Amino acid sequence: MNASSQIEEQIDYAKHRFLIITTSTIGLIGVVATAIPFLKSWEPSAQARALGGPVEVDIGKLEAGAMMRVEWRGQPIYIVNRTAQMLATLDRDAAMLRDPNSNNTDQQPEYAKNEVRSIKPEYLVVIGVCTHLGCAPMARFQPGDRDLGASWPGGFYCPCHGSKFDLAGRVCKDVPAPSNLKIPPYRYRDAITLIVGVDSTTPS
Repeated sequence: MNASSQIEEQIDYAKHRFLIITTSTIGLIGVVATAIPFLKSWEPSAQARALGGPVEVDIGKLEAGAMMRVEWRGQPIYIVNRTAQMLATLDRDAAMLRDPNSNNTDQQPEYAKNEVRSIKPEYLVVIGVCTHLGCAPMARFQPGDRDLGASWPGGFYCPCHGSKFDLAGRVCKDVPAPSNLKIPPYRYRDAITLIVGVDSTTPS
């Protein structure tokens, strides 16, 4: 084989190798481009992410008289471990409340339509969003609060426009908020684990 033939053979081999590399690269790009939308289709939609799944909460360390906050579906959830003294105020609140019997059925699941608005009397689980314009009410649990007056039994106060709610989240009369704080769907997995976002089927 002469030098000219060897050079031509080397050129042909280089072209062949270049074509293989180029074709493989284009093919790989095509596979990736096809796979990305396919993999993205497995991801939850924006709506599904906004809806969110249930939230599991350990309430084992929540002290009596204290409140904890968690988030569910982008909303603050208040969980209050009510003391016997806090619960005792609830049957004295009726005269100051707009809807003491929770007759507005949109405000709570059926299993929380009671005086304490909860499954277990000691634990209040409520959406911490004022029903007036969506502000976050503050915990003002001390009866006779200096700013809220001697008749204040303890509860929630919205600093935006002055709405007040008792320790069951029931709205007071003569405030801007039109209705009680909402109770989310929830249930107990066990004595110290609460799941927000799943309805309870059997009140306990």
